[in-house]
Amino acid sequence: MSSPSRLHFLPLLLLASLSSPTPAAAKMEEFQLDPVHTRVAFQISHAGFSNPIGTFSGSTGTLRFDEDDWLSAQLEVQVPIATLDLGDARWQEKILDSTFFDSTKYPEARFVSTRVERTGERTAQVTGELTLRGVTRPATLAVTLNALKRHPLTFKRTAGFSATATLSRKDFGMDAWSSLVGDEVRLIIEAEAVRGEKKTDSEPEPGSAPTPPTEPDDANSK
Repeated sequence: MSSPSRLHFLPLLLLASLSSPTPAAAKMEEFQLDPVHTRVAFQISHAGFSNPIGTFSGSTGTLRFDEDDWLSAQLEVQVPIATLDLGDARWQEKILDSTFFDSTKYPEARFVSTRVERTGERTAQVTGELTLRGVTRPATLAVTLNALKRHPLTFKRTAGFSATATLSRKDFGMDAWSSLVGDEVRLIIEAEAVRGEKKTDSEPEPGSAPTPPTEPDDANSK
């Protein structure tokens, strides 16, 4: 039979075991999205004639990921709407105004994951909350893990993903020009995320040449 003194320690031992990190949690890695190599594209019908492609660049965000425990993954992404590229300045200006994105009032789209379901060896369904134009709706990404390894140029551990999703623009309050612009929007996402701290503005781009020394002034060189 256990002594009373040993029984007094059992709650403490239980508390310590619950507060200690599990093996899965200990393997969790944090990655920062690489804005240079991350692009969000979309396709939407133009009066049934074509499905033009628009893109957003400069996305930032954080990925917390354990390669052996995908269910614990967490993703948070911010997309700057004003980076829209449609290949024509006048058309971009119209799409960014209050008719559609209203980017002055809502300059950022945001996605925060709430659930991850693994669907294959390197694939998963990532469900989360998408906030666009001030409206938040659930959205699900079909994600493929392309690579998780040391980058051959930067030597930093890097995760690369491809993802797709389908949205309704009307769900986010963009219902103008329904006879000209389709409702269904197909998202195409290519993303890279680097493990470690966010890069500061003072750090050079990977592979970039050092700044050459300036020539001395004639007056100071004498």
